[in-house]
Amino acid sequence: MTDFSKIIDKAKELESKMKESQEKIKNINVTGISGGNSIKITLNGNGELVNLDISQEILKEDKAIIEDLIKAAHNNAKSQLKTKTSEEISKATGGFGIPDFKWPL
Repeated sequence: MTDFSKIIDKAKELESKMKESQEKIKNINVTGISGGNSIKITLNGNGELVNLDISQEILKEDKAIIEDLIKAAHNNAKSQLKTKTSEEISKATGGFGIPDFKWPL
């Protein structure tokens, strides 16, 4: 019976840590950059675009080039967000031995 109560305690601890991680993730901001800092895209922890900065110089380029740079900056930001989110989840689940734990749930 003691083992079951230990399992319940661990589950409650994990739930608490996951809630804490979810709050921290919401506050994450990452900035993806492309074109030598000519395009900067900032995403929040929910993956929402919160800022787009396009330098004046890049606006002289062809439309297709600008579109590609925007996509590259966005992909860069998404990759950073995925890494930071995974790190945060790993902190929460690190002591619980949950193999291949993926976010989002």
